[in-house]
Amino acid sequence: MSQTLITQEFGIIIAAKNHKPTILNPDFLKYSGIVPTQWELARQPIYSQSVSQVAFTNGVAIIAEPTRIIFIEAIEAKAVKEISIPEIARKYAQTLPNLEYEAVGINPRSYVNFEQQQDASKYISETLLCPGVWQEVGKSKVRASLNLAYTLERSPFYLTINEAAIRQEDETTTPIVMFNGSFSYELTGENPSERLNNLHQVIDNWQLDLEIYQEIISSKFLTKKSDASTLPVLAMSTAA
Repeated sequence: MSQTLITQEFGIIIAAKNHKPTILNPDFLKYSGIVPTQWELARQPIYSQSVSQVAFTNGVAIIAEPTRIIFIEAIEAKAVKEISIPEIARKYAQTLPNLEYEAVGINPRSYVNFEQQQDASKYISETLLCPGVWQEVGKSKVRASLNLAYTLERSPFYLTINEAAIRQEDETTTPIVMFNGSFSYELTGENPSERLNNLHQVIDNWQLDLEIYQEIISSKFLTKKSDASTLPVLAMSTAA
């Protein structure tokens, strides 16, 4: 298999104790200098005690919950230098320096296209998994997803692979296989200031994480000749 990896979305999740979702609103974001004042809302914001959400027309969305703040950006048509949310997440945390920040997740999401849904299914069941009688249960072809956990030098890296589809403007759908990645960083420091500095360091290295993610997917999962030994799940499938 040799296909092009399309990076669709980039996300940053900041875990923090005692964060108040109601603080998130367009005025707070713009008057605090977190986002440019000229950004336009894509839809009416959502406000509640449990979750608030603000989305902009440029593909950036911010979701606030009591224990985390989620920053998401659609980046499929953007150059790396045009990606906004690392700086937005950094400014958001800087604006609220006294929160008890606990962890940061760097979460890229990509996909590859297939002509037929059965091709996407076969990629997972035949390329990533070993054939076996466990795939022959039921009336139709088994559908599978993979959850993988790696221990990298920088951080734990989690990868989920599953089938999906993209709906086009003409209402047709394109079969895809999704690659959802997550680098997980526990923040260290004896006080809020030290943890905030650690948070900034993690976010400042987002581009390296994105490059590592893309290299892992492209070289280990999308090469023409699949190396079965690269996937621990194969041993489990064979035993089954």
